[in-house]
Amino acid sequence: MTGQPKRSFASLISTEQLKSNLERVKVLDGSWHMPNTNRDPFQEFIKKRIVTSRFFDIDGIKESSTDLPHMLPSPKVFADAVGKMGIDEKDHVVVYDSVGTFSACRVYWTFKAFGHASVSVLSGGLPAWEKEHGPVESGVPEEIKEKEYKCPQLNQRIVRDYPTLLDNARKAQHGAHAFQVLDARPYARFTGEAGEPRAGLSSGHMPGSISVAFHEVIGPDGQFFDDQRLCQIFQEKGVDLSKEIVTSCGSGITASILYMALERAGAKHLAVYDGSWTEYASQKDAIIIKQHK
Repeated sequence: MTGQPKRSFASLISTEQLKSNLERVKVLDGSWHMPNTNRDPFQEFIKKRIVTSRFFDIDGIKESSTDLPHMLPSPKVFADAVGKMGIDEKDHVVVYDSVGTFSACRVYWTFKAFGHASVSVLSGGLPAWEKEHGPVESGVPEEIKEKEYKCPQLNQRIVRDYPTLLDNARKAQHGAHAFQVLDARPYARFTGEAGEPRAGLSSGHMPGSISVAFHEVIGPDGQFFDDQRLCQIFQEKGVDLSKEIVTSCGSGITASILYMALERAGAKHLAVYDGSWTEYASQKDAIIIKQHK
């Protein structure tokens, strides 16, 4: 089809695949860091990035009418932002981050949420790229020709909101049928033993939710475990991959890591709770469970 990439790519691609297809894809740096790390992802992008890449600002391309961090932007804001990056709806997008396997997954899910299925994550991100001697560049990127990105529709099937999660928590609390909620935060925050990094926010978890900390699906090399191992990890946690699953975390970043890991493990009915724990725990009627040893 005219305008489409000459070959299809999986959701996770290798450094070799990207090297061989740099001229046929659009590369985005989707790096983001927790505020307490005192790291500036854009300045890091200016200092070092994969050649031809553009910066996708997770904290900038967002819904501005809420105090919640980096909630999904409106379709128009998304379309305008990616169009300015020289991307249209026919392009295949490859996202990476400077950690390895982290915030790139959030950008991957964002594109999918707006119906852009032709998107991949670079396995191992910038660390793997540099290890394999992939070309990098620095300095302010050259100006590029902007494109018109047709304003998309939000794919409601892969996004969940607070009323839906609260209703599900009530069902789980009373033993009624509820969908599975997987929580990507560290286990001590899930149980309530450790506090949240955001001041004034209670830790703990939603009734019936399952703890699968995001680092449990990533190997020591900073890359996802293979698909078979991912499937085993979720099954050992009691997750039914054939039924509906919603992922959550602190603010929607690492929930997207679980989303992608579940996708690769074979789950079909997946969504991310966009507001995640930051939204949930800030509501007066939220049901919060704490476990004390």
